[in-house]
Amino acid sequence: MKNRTINVKGSEVTIATRFGQDYISLTDMLKAKDGDFFISDWLRNRNTVEFLGIWESVYNPDFNYGEFAIIKSQAGLNSYKISVKEWVAKTNAIGLQATAGRYGGTYAHKDIAFEFGMWISAEFKIYLIKEFQRLKDEEARATSLEWNFQRTLSKVNYKIQTDAIKARLIPARLTQAQTGIIYATEADLLNVALFGLTAAQWRQANSEATGNMRDFATLEQLVVLSNLESINAVLIHQGLEQAARLKQLNNIAISQMQSLLGNDTVKKLSAVAGKTNV
Repeated sequence: MKNRTINVKGSEVTIATRFGQDYISLTDMLKAKDGDFFISDWLRNRNTVEFLGIWESVYNPDFNYGEFAIIKSQAGLNSYKISVKEWVAKTNAIGLQATAGRYGGTYAHKDIAFEFGMWISAEFKIYLIKEFQRLKDEEARATSLEWNFQRTLSKVNYKIQTDAIKARLIPARLTQAQTGIIYATEADLLNVALFGLTAAQWRQANSEATGNMRDFATLEQLVVLSNLESINAVLIHQGLEQAARLKQLNNIAISQMQSLLGNDTVKKLSAVAGKTNV
């Protein structure tokens, strides 16, 4: 995900992705501080060191407690000073990151950035949290729209397929129950082509799950499923038997999944969809 910015009391603050999490630029936040103040001043404070140590102990299994103990014993002394790069190098910390380049600077996990916000001012911290949450709400809504679009597209194409079934596969004078059986068979044809299982087989293997196999599909699978429904409708109109269509649809599913799984744009959409859990 590309970097995003929020406006906090007139200051543009960058938010980047590190380790799959949101990291906020302390360098940008520092511009809102009145007077001379440096991140190294904050990092030498004993309370800061203790907070960072606790955060790392909760979220970082590779944290170097031996080096942390040494740093903690020296924190607060007038002669002691440590940079973010030194902190990371010595303790293998992940909560703080110092980067170079166009979007370089010091970044902190949102939990730590909120804590740093108090050193700017209590008001700044409150507005930082408020604007960050507003951004996350907007991203969640955008992701929800994208996810719902894919689900709606799948339903629309399923209607195209069922219309084709009515035209070519359903004999005259069948009861509603009989036509339902044919629809279910065609739905399972796509399930087998893409997932390798019928709906009943999936339910038997996932008896504890709430929902159906399509509810648990990835974004890539939903895209391919939508395509298969349209293609199956064309094959039905061409008069192909189910066995022949299944073979073609399976080959198409394999080809399209291989293509989508290597697509960076779809990977980003999948990552977002997974976090949203819509």
